[in-house]
Amino acid sequence: MNHFIYRDGVLSAEEVPIPRIADTIGTPFYCYSTATLVRHYGVFEASFKGQNATICYAVKANSNQAVLRTLADLGAGADVVSGGELMRALAAGIPAERIVFSGVGKTREEMVYALDSQILQFNVESEAELEVLSDLANTRGTHAPVALRVNPDVDSKTHQKIATGRREDKFGIEREQIENTYSLASSLPGINVVGVAVHIGSQLVDLAPFRTAFAMVAELVTILRQKGHQIERLDLGGGLGIPYGDENPPKPSEYADLIRQVTAPLDCRLILEPGRLIVGNAGILVTRVIYVKEGSERCFVIVDAAMNDLLRPALYSASHRIEPVAKPGIADHKQMVEIVGPVCESSDSFASSQSLPPVKEGDLLAICSAGAYGAVMASEYNTRPIVPEVLVNGDRFAVVRPRPTLESILARESIPDWLS
Repeated sequence: MNHFIYRDGVLSAEEVPIPRIADTIGTPFYCYSTATLVRHYGVFEASFKGQNATICYAVKANSNQAVLRTLADLGAGADVVSGGELMRALAAGIPAERIVFSGVGKTREEMVYALDSQILQFNVESEAELEVLSDLANTRGTHAPVALRVNPDVDSKTHQKIATGRREDKFGIEREQIENTYSLASSLPGINVVGVAVHIGSQLVDLAPFRTAFAMVAELVTILRQKGHQIERLDLGGGLGIPYGDENPPKPSEYADLIRQVTAPLDCRLILEPGRLIVGNAGILVTRVIYVKEGSERCFVIVDAAMNDLLRPALYSASHRIEPVAKPGIADHKQMVEIVGPVCESSDSFASSQSLPPVKEGDLLAICSAGAYGAVMASEYNTRPIVPEVLVNGDRFAVVRPRPTLESILARESIPDWLS
């Protein structure tokens, strides 16, 4: 459920008509709904009632400070994958003791920042990383709380570019090596082994891969404890999918029941890292039609948003439902169109066969389910300013990231003196 609905024939975010925002700040722009963020977080949290679970929102999905503060006020922790995301989480008010640092390529500077911040846990993904972290922690006279991320060699049946739990993926430590790595970790100064971590991919719409991976992790915990390791935490990652179109992903309650069945005998603290599930359907990308170009075989609706604003369709061949902001009439005849942006790439297409009622220059369209991996992946390709982000709360809205001017973009660059 989300809170983008038609009111008096006009799409609104909660109680704010989308055209009002467009008239105020121009297009394109991202719009997020506070009520949807609160609802999605609440449903997920309630699903784990009775389990010792810490919810660490995956910041990479949407790292806007206003979104993070909204979730922080609800009690969320954070899963970060860079020093910049750690800084964002802390600045938004998420306590360090509820922050997990994941990722395969943590730099020494990022590790020091996280150690000094006294975060909850490092999810370590290689022996090389483990040894560097040991040296840094020992030098600083402290201990780094560590969960080693195991690669379970499980095919998550998602898009190959967002699958992370197969043997050939760069993530985690192979099951055949993981026990030796725990032995190494226990011998290193500055390391405090506290748990096991796993994450097999994003946008999963079937529980079966989760069950396979979690069962393997549960077995690993038993083996590690028999060998004397104090395993107190299970970081099970995120990855539960959302409906972009006709997908029918499992409910959070079904996901939570599966985890309860597999992990209850272990009596571990659970760390869960939902991202897309919380923010995906809490955001839309609003764009305006520039031209309608009739071809001999196809009709192109050219809009002012582009692949640099929302990369998922070009990168993953992802589909997003696209709706007119003005609700069409029952009798309006729909036609198949291709909705494209102005960037000079053939991949700059949001929909290749979209059924739309008649649209014309100046009409507004909403690209739905754009709250996750939208603004965070945007760029200034073609010297197109990053689009603004707006947060709605009831009948109010605020610009939570402004659109930069072309002058401010150019001002970040300089010409060396030999070219002056």
